[in-house]
Amino acid sequence: METFNNINPWWFYDNWEDKDKHLREWNSQKIKWVPEWIKEVGLEPFSLNFVYGTRQTGKTTGIKLLIREMIKRGKDPEEIYYLDLDYITSLSEFRKILEELIKEMKKRRKENGVVFLDEVTAIDEWWRILKYFIDSGEFQNAAITVTGSSLIGLTKIPEKFPGRRGKGKEIVVMPLSYPEFAEIKGKKTKEDLLFDTRLAYALFEEYLKLGGFPRSINEGPNSKETLIQSILSEIYRAGKRADLVQNIFYSLLDKIPSALSFNSIAGDIGVSHNTVEEYINFLIDLFLVDVAYLKRGDEIIKRKEKKVFFRDPFILQAVSWWVNKEFDKSALLENVVQEHLRRKVENVYYFKNSVEIDVIAGEYKIEIKSKRQHRSYPKDVKVLNEEEIPIFLLRV
Repeated sequence: METFNNINPWWFYDNWEDKDKHLREWNSQKIKWVPEWIKEVGLEPFSLNFVYGTRQTGKTTGIKLLIREMIKRGKDPEEIYYLDLDYITSLSEFRKILEELIKEMKKRRKENGVVFLDEVTAIDEWWRILKYFIDSGEFQNAAITVTGSSLIGLTKIPEKFPGRRGKGKEIVVMPLSYPEFAEIKGKKTKEDLLFDTRLAYALFEEYLKLGGFPRSINEGPNSKETLIQSILSEIYRAGKRADLVQNIFYSLLDKIPSALSFNSIAGDIGVSHNTVEEYINFLIDLFLVDVAYLKRGDEIIKRKEKKVFFRDPFILQAVSWWVNKEFDKSALLENVVQEHLRRKVENVYYFKNSVEIDVIAGEYKIEIKSKRQHRSYPKDVKVLNEEEIPIFLLRV
């Protein structure tokens, strides 16, 4: 258990938080918060939780904060097991680690163990080994949480555990939305900010620059470079070409927020449209971008031009820095609204005929203008200028 001892300091020390690098960094931050998602993790046996989302959003720190809260509430520290699997790539090595874990749990004779398998998606076919041990009854009194930084290693994985998830949850961890950012950075409630529109707009301008990542919000050194390095690690791990990702991003920044075709990007960078589609889907799986399809009435038209939007302002800022290409501020504004409604309604679209509607999501039809608009739109379309967007986001 020597490998486990080094990363489970709560087994040995009452002041383990001072020895944990993630909590030390969290405590040193000027702006910090306990993420709401840790309250959703199922901790009663049997539970199998899936936690995934963009890199650098603080998933590991969230797990450590959850462990801290569990111990404060009286959980036996020796029943909590944390495994960092980010650098484990061999399936056989993963199996040996789980066998060693099960052996230790039996040796301690502790029931209701809580197991965190952090960054398990680094291991191909990892789920087969975990499923085997679950089926054999080794974890019947445990609550297990697996985490990953992309859908690549987790997509459809929950479906591979039919009837085996117990009380577990599926949790997506994303950078802070603007309302979350405004409450934490501004130290005000939504209600307060709705009455103080000047502060709401000032915080919105900050959000457009800093986004919702803990490091960027604290304006840490090399925040953009750190985010890009984490993206590059996922690119190399997936066997993709970094230069192609960079070229696709460059082409995107030249086109957004307009609707575009994969053929137009393919023509820019000299590859097939199928390759562009493959790489865009890869970036979607990394929670970096998403796609809004054309919608007319109830018909969703995927073969037509689509809108690609970035899922956080700081992702767009970092990508712009990486590819050395500026973007239009109208793209940033539209992307923020698209992502906000994407989280609220799940799917976002756009409409284009005699008029264009930038964002359609559920009952919302939004047209975004940098300045006050002078043309008329249908009554059910809400037109927002830059100063009106933060208030809309706080209300919705």
